[in-house]
Amino acid sequence: MNIIEVEHLTKDYGYERGVFDISFSVKKGEVFGFLGPNGSGKSTTIRHIMGFSKPDSGEIKVFGKDTFQKYYEILNKIGYIPGEIALPVGLTGWEFIKMIQDLQHIHNNKMLEKMLSLFKLEDKVLKEETKRMSLGVKRKLAIVTAFMSDPEVLILDEPTSGLDPVMQEVFINFIKEEKARGKTILLSSHMFSEVDATCDTISIIKDGKIVSKFASDDLKHAKKKFYDLYFAKEEEYQDFCNDQRKDSFITIISRDDFKKNVFISTNDEEINKVIAFLSKFDIDEFSNKKETLEDYFMKFYKEDKNFGGAL
Repeated sequence: MNIIEVEHLTKDYGYERGVFDISFSVKKGEVFGFLGPNGSGKSTTIRHIMGFSKPDSGEIKVFGKDTFQKYYEILNKIGYIPGEIALPVGLTGWEFIKMIQDLQHIHNNKMLEKMLSLFKLEDKVLKEETKRMSLGVKRKLAIVTAFMSDPEVLILDEPTSGLDPVMQEVFINFIKEEKARGKTILLSSHMFSEVDATCDTISIIKDGKIVSKFASDDLKHAKKKFYDLYFAKEEEYQDFCNDQRKDSFITIISRDDFKKNVFISTNDEEINKVIAFLSKFDIDEFSNKKETLEDYFMKFYKEDKNFGGAL
C-alpha cells in the first residue's frame, strides 16, 4: 500500500530552478531516501508533499488525499522536520512544545518524555526563549516536536543538520527503531551515512529531476565488482594493459603508470576467469573495492565543481 504518492510533480520557478516531472511512491513501513546536494530540489518536493505549495502540474497524495486540497485532514498524522528551523519568537522551548501539542490536539506525554531524554533536552534549556537557543538545540527541539505525537508518517528534511556526531548517531538508531515499528518515513538528505544506514529505497535528484532510483540492497549486493591491482614489474603492468583478451570480461576503469596500478571492474560471475587470467602476472596486490553509495552518487555529480555539501 502506497502511503505517499508523487506523480509528475512540476514546479518551475524559472531560470532552471524547481522540480520537473518527479514521480515516486513510498509504501507503508518503507524508509525512502531522497539524496542530493543543496539546491537540487529536495526541499521543494518536501513542501509540496506537506501541502505548503501548489504544483504547476502533477499530483501529490498522502493517505490517498491531495496534500494541497486536504492538508488539514492529514497533518495530524505526519511528523515533519523542516530543512531550515524557524521557531516562533517570544516562546520558550516548553511553550513551543505545548503550542504544537494544542494545534495537533495530541498530548502523548510518554512519547514526549522519551524524546526529551533521548535527545538530552533538559528542563533548564527548554525554559529559555527559542531565539537564544543554539542551532543544535533548535534542531533537537524540532526533532522532538516532530516525533512526540507518535505519527504514522515522518517527513524529514535534512533532519541532522546542525547536530553533533553523537546526536547524529542517536538519530540514526532512533530511525531504525521507528522503521522496525512500521513507520513510513521519507528522509531527504545530503548525508550519505544516514541515508545508507536507514533507507530501503533511494532516489538521487539532480537539477530538479530524479536521475536514479534503486533499492538500497541492490547497491550493497551488486553483481558488478571492482578491484585494485598493483603490479610488481613495469613490463607485467604494460602486458596486462595491452592484452586484448581482457576486453571480454575485464573493464579497465583507470590506470596509474607511475604506481603500476590498474582499477578494474568485472561481473561477479566472471571472477574465476579473472583470477585465472591474472595468475600469469606478477601482482603485488589484488584487493576488492566495494562501491559505496557515495561512489554511485558521484557518478552523477562528478562533472560539478561544487557539490553544495554533498561530500
